Amino acid sequence: MTVGIVMLVHTHFERAEQMARHWAAGGCPVVIHVDKSSKGAAADAFIAALSDEPQVRFSRRHTCGWGTWGIVAATQDACQLMLDEFEEVRHVMTTSGTCMPLRPVADLRRYLMERPTTDFIESATTADVPWTVGGLSEERFTLRFPFSWKSQRKLFDSYVELQRRMGLRRRIPRGIVPHMGSQWWCLTRRTLSAILQDPDRSVYDRYFKKVWIPDESYFQTLSRLYSERIESRSLTLSKFDFQGKPHIFYDDHLQLLRRSDCFVARKVWHRADKLYQTFLGPEGATASGAEPNPGKIDRIFSKAVERRTRGRPGLYMQSRFPRETLENGVTASRYAVIEGFGDLFEDFEDWLRRATQARVHGHIFAPERAEFENRQATYAGALSDDPELRDYQGRMFLTNLIWNTRGERQCFQYSPRDSQVVSWDIAKDPNAQINVISGAWAVPLFQSNANFADLRIEAARLQRIEADHLEALRSPYAKAHIRIWTMAEFVEAPMEALQAVVDACASREGAQRLTDVPRMVNLAGFGQFLQNLKNQGMHPYLMGDFPVDPVPKNRRQQPRKPYLVR
Repeated sequence: MTVGIVMLVHTHFERAEQMARHWAAGGCPVVIHVDKSSKGAAADAFIAALSDEPQVRFSRRHTCGWGTWGIVAATQDACQLMLDEFEEVRHVMTTSGTCMPLRPVADLRRYLMERPTTDFIESATTADVPWTVGGLSEERFTLRFPFSWKSQRKLFDSYVELQRRMGLRRRIPRGIVPHMGSQWWCLTRRTLSAILQDPDRSVYDRYFKKVWIPDESYFQTLSRLYSERIESRSLTLSKFDFQGKPHIFYDDHLQLLRRSDCFVARKVWHRADKLYQTFLGPEGATASGAEPNPGKIDRIFSKAVERRTRGRPGLYMQSRFPRETLENGVTASRYAVIEGFGDLFEDFEDWLRRATQARVHGHIFAPERAEFENRQATYAGALSDDPELRDYQGRMFLTNLIWNTRGERQCFQYSPRDSQVVSWDIAKDPNAQINVISGAWAVPLFQSNANFADLRIEAARLQRIEADHLEALRSPYAKAHIRIWTMAEFVEAPMEALQAVVDACASREGAQRLTDVPRMVNLAGFGQFLQNLKNQGMHPYLMGDFPVDPVPKNRRQQPRKPYLVR
């Protein structure tokens, strides 16, 4: 008893010849189907080269377009030839010219000899498989697909949509339940001959000719009618990416393939010389009595898919530049955004650096230049302080700053006077910790000696900008950790806000409580300044209910005179 190999070949004939001779040397008859579209001297030379091998046959040729009936017809003819020519065959296994044995052929023959009535074929209903790609699962069995998905895509899509609109549905032949699975299977002679000699084969063939990708459903469905025992799995290791495209194995996958304990791998790169030398060389593959277990390497493939689809947080590169909202985090690590504190306190930047030991920048989105720590002209990763370069891709500037300094907590100041290119980006970034004193931008205006008419115009402009920024921070799309105080709220309890800023900028959890505080600027007369703005027609509402003449926080109240109640 032995296993017969049906090999579907359409390219890389030198490797296909090598594979055919390897199977034949292991005692396995081989029937090869050469794609009819593979014309020319290379295909003819391939057929002629194997004419000296008594264990090799060539079946009638069909054109095998992707997802078309030709692949099934080619498999049917090759399998029928295998059953007719080699009576000793008890299992038939489908492979391709790029499928490579990972274990000695004797291992496979012994494994199947111990399971003479078992069919190894993935066979699951559409409700049970989550891996269909392309939006067609049940519909592939109820609609007609006369056009090629690859070469006639517009006709394919248009005809599918037409059938949906008209409510057209095909009748599934009585007695079968459509199943799906890999086209790389291993069936017993009994099951395969029953499928090929079925009295209703013409009915089934006529139906499956208009099914989409019939090579993944024809044998998978009909084997359920005749199989004595099905193990719904393939003996061939084949992995697919998130787009439904097969993974290709290269030389650096050698240890990965060995670890799988599978009998055959699909699909091996034709120039992976190290793999061919290892598994097909004189010493051959290592014999193993282990059960094939592709699950051992599923974790690695899952990580690869995740890396390809999600990437690393805060890292964009040429090979993967995600679409909006599909990135794996805007930035790589946590950082703090401080708004308004620098306007209310003298030397706030230096004080915060001493209190937190963090990297404290100025206004890195200031219109004149990016105010890096210590006012450096360039910063980590050769980031320039040029505002034109920064604002060309403001989001990428922020992303690069956090990525290049990961491991250090970055803190920077932000205000309505700055470029607003990242206003929404920081609001939607879960890594951002934003502390805002709304209306604090008015303090530098109050301290300036500019013409009051000009101050009123500038105040209206800055208030409009900050109102838009606060709307982003308060939107349902905001994911940052956000604290907002009005100026009126802040002057009532400044220590709470200062402690929140220190906690946000501290590089480790559990920062020490404040022992000293920065010096607040003199706000005497600021309330009257706001009232003057109101009198001139500009309503400064972002400051809150700021009193016109605030009572100094440390002023001692005058004691009341005692009086006598009779």
